[in-house]
Amino acid sequence: MFNETFRTTDIRRIAIVGSGLSGLTSAIKLKQQGHEVTVFEKSRGPGGRLAAKRVGEGSADIGAQYFTSRNPDFLPFLTEFAGDSSFAIWDGQFGFHSSDGQWQAFPDELRYVGTPRMTAISRALSAHATVVSETRIESLAQFDGGWVLSDTHGKQVGEFDQVIITAPPAQARDLLAQSNLPELAAQLDDAVSRVLPCWAVAAHFEENPWPRHEGMRCEHPVLYWAANNSSKPGRKNVAQEGKGAWWVLHANPQWTERNVETPPEQVAKEMVAAFRELTGTQVAVTDTVPHRWLYARSEGGANPGHLWFPKQGIGIAGDWLSGGRVEGAFDSACSLVSACTENPVSR
Repeated sequence: MFNETFRTTDIRRIAIVGSGLSGLTSAIKLKQQGHEVTVFEKSRGPGGRLAAKRVGEGSADIGAQYFTSRNPDFLPFLTEFAGDSSFAIWDGQFGFHSSDGQWQAFPDELRYVGTPRMTAISRALSAHATVVSETRIESLAQFDGGWVLSDTHGKQVGEFDQVIITAPPAQARDLLAQSNLPELAAQLDDAVSRVLPCWAVAAHFEENPWPRHEGMRCEHPVLYWAANNSSKPGRKNVAQEGKGAWWVLHANPQWTERNVETPPEQVAKEMVAAFRELTGTQVAVTDTVPHRWLYARSEGGANPGHLWFPKQGIGIAGDWLSGGRVEGAFDSACSLVSACTENPVSR
């Protein structure tokens, strides 16, 4: 074993586990430096929390509802690698509903969404990376100079000099533990305890049930967020065509934890009832599509930006390491790439 500086002129084989925004950003940045990068994704397509489900004749964003751009490099990156047609400003009225029943204005800030759905961004970014889909990485095995990755079927999928993990902290910890890396896994214990679950329901109303706001943050026993998905740019405006409107409802973490195993149909029924209580609407609901997020967002804790273990050549990135916002995934990936291409690596 010896120390060797990972210079950008060295071509390295790098594996990335997870094809959310942090994984795809890492892949693109590393590929720009000339490295051979392979992204492994357990699902059929990329996206992570930039997720959408097909509903009716279109789709509804069931994960991240929008994103901001406080880092001046973020929008130029999306424009260059996803294209300026893959996102747009969501120009609407946003409100905060406090526990005393009062409505307050949301912070005045530009909010962006993928067009025609949030997944448009990740799919466009994935065109600039080598993505192996429907492959869940089960373990890493060290060999002379790097790591051999194996999937859940026990098949070896490749040898790599470095590994970047962008899965949620619970899944990242499991992967490290299954790879005989208990000391690294233990460093994620606090982060795992801070990850919150979320039930999401896309509900179709015969007409727009709440014209006052396009998005609402709620202090409610059941709901955390509600938004008119049909109001987002690039969506088929079914409301204007007399075909109603799709709203997306997010439950708060406490209610979700109490109902993690509740049947989806019952969850949808109770969340729609909560929305009726919040707004007073009696507009009929014609369809619901529920989705359970076990790892929705992280609350509190340190925000180091990334985790980099130079002796093992393993890095961890994700929005949960950089504030929890969608943009945090980009920030985390950029900081990790900077660290792993400048620090000494033990081979």
